[in-house]
Parts: sequence; structure tokens; C-alpha cells
Amino acid sequence: MKILLLTAATGGGHLRASNAVERYIRDNTGHDVKSVDTLKAVGRFLDKTVCDSYLFMAKKVPALFGRLYKQTNKQNLFSDLVPKLSGMFSNLLLPAIEAYHPDVIITTHPFATEMVSDLKEDGSVTAPLICILTDYGVHRAWIADYVDAYVVASDDMVPELMTFGVPKEKIYPFGIPVHDVFFDREDRSMILRDLNFDPELPTLLFMAGSFGVSNIIKLYRDLTETNVKMQIIVITGRNRKLYEAFEKELASGARLPTRLIYFTDEVEKYMHASDLLVTKPGGLTVSEALACNLPLAVFDAIPGQEEDNANFLKTHDMGVRLHKGDDFAEQISSLLMEKQKLQAMRENCEEFDKSQSIPNLLVLIRTLTKNAGTV
Repeated sequence: MKILLLTAATGGGHLRASNAVERYIRDNTGHDVKSVDTLKAVGRFLDKTVCDSYLFMAKKVPALFGRLYKQTNKQNLFSDLVPKLSGMFSNLLLPAIEAYHPDVIITTHPFATEMVSDLKEDGSVTAPLICILTDYGVHRAWIADYVDAYVVASDDMVPELMTFGVPKEKIYPFGIPVHDVFFDREDRSMILRDLNFDPELPTLLFMAGSFGVSNIIKLYRDLTETNVKMQIIVITGRNRKLYEAFEKELASGARLPTRLIYFTDEVEKYMHASDLLVTKPGGLTVSEALACNLPLAVFDAIPGQEEDNANFLKTHDMGVRLHKGDDFAEQISSLLMEKQKLQAMRENCEEFDKSQSIPNLLVLIRTLTKNAGTV
């Protein structure tokens, strides 16, 4: 069987979900699988325009981004613009699909979903289309007429999708796909000892790459001024400016045990070692933390999908949402001291078990391809 994954680089979550599916299929099945960046396949100009616009709005004018997100989620002329624009470019994607001749197509980005749906409508593509939503709320942009199945993050999203006219039998709350390593239970004490940390102290993990430098340094300083004993892991990702600022901060004398990490492909290790994660609520980051049974304190949510993700965590008591103006240090330190509350949140994360997301997806693929006669 040939499985085509179509994604796009507007935010890392779409790519990470696609990569998780691709890796699992390669490691555990005999199927052929290929990933394609939809926007790059269509053309460099569209790729750069869409990706740069998304990054600019999300980082520089988040309030405007939020207004556009909400406006396009309503049925109006503006919301109809995205499908029309995607449809204009769908024929440019067709050569990449025809070159691979897939038995099934999986999309992790709304533009890809709309383009393939458009191609299915005119008969250019006949393979079943599975759309994986990569956040914990539904937006109209994901909905397309010729999608055969939607894979969503949770049961909460089933009635949401149905309000957009999607039949219930097309919705599968398997969970957002993440790499297997996040579900593997590692030896927390051993990891902490390797970091020269105390296994008995509460451990706070900052995934800080998307935060502003002055903002996150101030939050860190506020934490060090509390009387709560804790140890801190800071992952800056590829944010070199933030990493260097933290290096300077720690060189001046850290009051709390702190391990600074620039970039790592072992995020799961630090999640398994921690008691609480402070981060922005991206859909894949949330899913990876939940797979590690790690409660979250989410901060600086971009209006739109990140707000949906933050509200999902709060509703199910798997995390707390911190707002600008809140006493950050007080809330974090108090939460770390409330061991029973943290344990209850961890148990809620554990109960939200989506470890079978990709195996369930493979069963769905076999069913759809068999019914469609594509294999």
C-alpha cells in the first residue's frame, strides 16, 4: 500500500504530526509512505507568502490573528475565500500526487485538505482522503466536502465538527499522532540524577523557544525569588538569542538548580523527568506532554487555536492557563507545592490515553482503501 502524507510548514505542529505517522508506518509496517510539503510542491512563492504571513501575524500581531481566526470561522464571504484560493492552486499540487500514485492520502494541514478535496471533486484524485486536525478546537478551514474521514484530538470535537455538517460516522477521536517515545515510560530518578538534580525536588520544565527574551528572563527571575525549592530545565530550541540571554543570566549566579538546553531531539526525556511544563499551547506540544502524563501551565496563548488548546486543558483539569498580569511566580510555585493537585492533573493526563492513535489510523486506512477498492 502507498500512503501519501501532505503537510505544510505553517507552525511545527503540522509537520510533527505527519512525521510521527510516517515514522510509525516505516518502523512497524511494510507499507510505502511518503511526506510532501504541500505549499512547497505548489510553488515557492505561495509557500513563502503563506508561511511568512502566518509567522508575522502569530508573533507580531496576535490580536489581529485572533480576530481573523474567529471571523473566518463564521459562514460569510470571507470564510469562503480560503477554499476558493486553495481550489485555485489544487491543480499545481496534482503532479506531486500523480507521481506517487497513492492508495490513500492523509493531510495534516487545512490547505492540503481543501486542495485534495477539490481534486477529488473533479475526479482527478480517487484515493480516500483522511484529514488529521492538529489542534483541540475545530475551525471551518479544515472542513471540505470530499474528506472521507476526520481524525480529531478528543471526543469533545465530535459535536463541534457535526455543527459544521460533518456526519458523525466520518469522525474518529483517535487523538493527534505523536511519536512513540512520548508514551514510553522512562526512569525519572535516573534522568534527574544524570542532570545532577535531586529526584526529591519538584522539577519545572520551560519550553521557552517561542517566548520573547525579556519576557521569559523576567519570569525566570521571579521564580528564583520565591521561597519554594524547585529545579528548572530550560529548553530554548533554536532560539539562539534566548539561549545566550539565559547563559548570561545563569553566569551571574543561579539561585535555583537550572539546566539550560539549546536544541534537543530528546524532548520526551525532559518531559518524563518533570512535574510541570510551562509552554505555549501548540497542539503537538500539548499532545506530547499529555502522552508523557505531564501537566501543563500554558502561557501567552495566541488567540485562535492556541486558546482552544488552553481551554481544553483547563476544562479537563490537565493544565492551567496563565494570563498576562497574573502573578506568574506565585501561581507556578503554589502549584508545584500542591502535590495532590498536581497528582490529580497527572492522573487526568494518564486517563486521556491516545497511545493507539496511529495503530487506529492504520485500521481506518485499511477499511477505507478496501471499501474504495484502491488496494
